[in-house]
Amino acid sequence: MDATLRTRARTRLDERLEHLRPDGLAPPPKGWIKAIREALGMTGQQFAARMGIKPPTVIDLEKSEALGTIQLKTLSRAADALGCKLVYALVPKTPLQDTVDARARKIALRALKRVAHSMKLEDQAVGDSDLERQIQNYIRQHIKDRDLWAERD
Repeated sequence: MDATLRTRARTRLDERLEHLRPDGLAPPPKGWIKAIREALGMTGQQFAARMGIKPPTVIDLEKSEALGTIQLKTLSRAADALGCKLVYALVPKTPLQDTVDARARKIALRALKRVAHSMKLEDQAVGDSDLERQIQNYIRQHIKDRDLWAERD
């Protein structure tokens, strides 16, 4: 996939995921399963029967969901037993393009920092506006999407 297609793909994904930003979607403290089950007036025993599990297992299942250790397959079965649909998504904390731009900038700064240090020693330091221009040039000339994630921070 070329860079232009990746940029378009990022934009489309950002648009699709915008309404799912985590701010308004935090799970209840006791977890979604228990909160929905109780809101429906369904007992643990009734829920267990609908899932085809033993009643004591409901407590473990609800705890594992609240702790974030539940398996997706189990969560999907629980959702079905509650008359719900499991919606699974990875929602970026910031727009994908912003993430890519920030990563490219970080790599460029790291590379240019070495050059800037030696220039400063030679009393040839550059101003902030010149530095910004150098960063943008470095990104355009040296950084490709495939290079962004080659190393960890």
